[in-house]
Amino acid sequence: MSNRIPSVRELAAGRKLPVAPALAGLVVLMTVSGCSWFHHRDEPAVAAMPSAPQVPDSAEAIQSNEMTATEAATRGAAASANDDSGPTTVDAGMLNPNAPKSYTVKRGDTLWGIASTFLRDPWLWPEVWYINPQVANPHLIYPGDTLALAFGRDGKPIIRLEQGGAARLDPRLRSSPLDGAIPTIPYSAISAFLSRPSVLTNEQVRDAPHVVAFKDEHVIAGTGHEVYIADLKATPNSRFSVVHVGDPLRDPDDNKVVGYQGIYTATALVSQPGDPTKALLIDTNRETLQGDKVLAADLEVPLNFMLRAPRNDVHGRIISVIDGTRDIGQYQIVVINRGKRHGIDAGHVLAVDSAGQVVRDVYGKQPGYARFLGGYGTSFAPKVKLPDERAGTLLIFKSYDRVSYGLVVGAANVIHVQDVVHNP
Repeated sequence: MSNRIPSVRELAAGRKLPVAPALAGLVVLMTVSGCSWFHHRDEPAVAAMPSAPQVPDSAEAIQSNEMTATEAATRGAAASANDDSGPTTVDAGMLNPNAPKSYTVKRGDTLWGIASTFLRDPWLWPEVWYINPQVANPHLIYPGDTLALAFGRDGKPIIRLEQGGAARLDPRLRSSPLDGAIPTIPYSAISAFLSRPSVLTNEQVRDAPHVVAFKDEHVIAGTGHEVYIADLKATPNSRFSVVHVGDPLRDPDDNKVVGYQGIYTATALVSQPGDPTKALLIDTNRETLQGDKVLAADLEVPLNFMLRAPRNDVHGRIISVIDGTRDIGQYQIVVINRGKRHGIDAGHVLAVDSAGQVVRDVYGKQPGYARFLGGYGTSFAPKVKLPDERAGTLLIFKSYDRVSYGLVVGAANVIHVQDVVHNP
């Protein structure tokens, strides 16, 4: 009878695996960030650690030891097999060549950054992370915790909590958000998005509260002007974002409208609740018009979720970038034309490929009439589509029915709207 320790994903998928009699009945169900995962109760058998790749003794390596895991994050993720084929086989080859034997979590770290420190493909973290059932909130990692890399008897890598930091042991040290569990992605990268939504769903355009009128019969309003908002239930001094509905966003697959560009105009500070609600405009970015939508200033976005690749086949495109820039790089937010109906949810990781250009082959093989005319010329030469090239990695943090928001966590090349996203 084999004593192989099953991976988190194998147990979650309910895959039948040989279990030693002494270990029978020691599997419990744990809920991690909204997902159910089965974890083994006993400590995994750990063999003597093989010699891990040594970090080069160079100035760059020494400097990287002083960096947080976020700063040392993705140097370009390698492609891995689609999740549809079942549990991914994780072996020592999946480790980052510079993976440390242990790592102490620092303030400012993220789960993505730490996973990138240990693994070539950070989304394989659930396959190697061993949850210690003796630790309170074992699926959370806190500053001061020490994570250790070991290998099971089957040679597969295991990363587990070796020592809990002070923040975990003393609740008083977590009175400040800075001392809480580390997030999956850096809050600073999406903080502006949370307070100033830049894409509106069809449902928001149809149902969200809106500016119905201005005080003193103004046609437009700016800083210091009072506005009346219909269908808004709020308490005094609460704040909301006022957003103008811009151009529609269309899915390039079927040309259907899946959302609208949202243009932030101002913050509405509620002064008198009612129907309509009266509010004062502050922090104005541009003029506010009648009909502009009023949305919660902070979107509900979980900062702690499980990294994973989608189980189903995903093939979509980037249809918008939040700040309207042309060239998209690391830690910029984009919108893709895939959402919940396509199996996309927070925590899913997608590869981004630069869409290959279409060029004309003026030097290709020419039929007789073309040779007679002296060649094709640029206008009539046959078109050739160049192959897509890997450009980066996208981490989904908010999904709706047909669209999702993603954070570019790694960018090897410049990314653009219309670039392709797919399973990593």
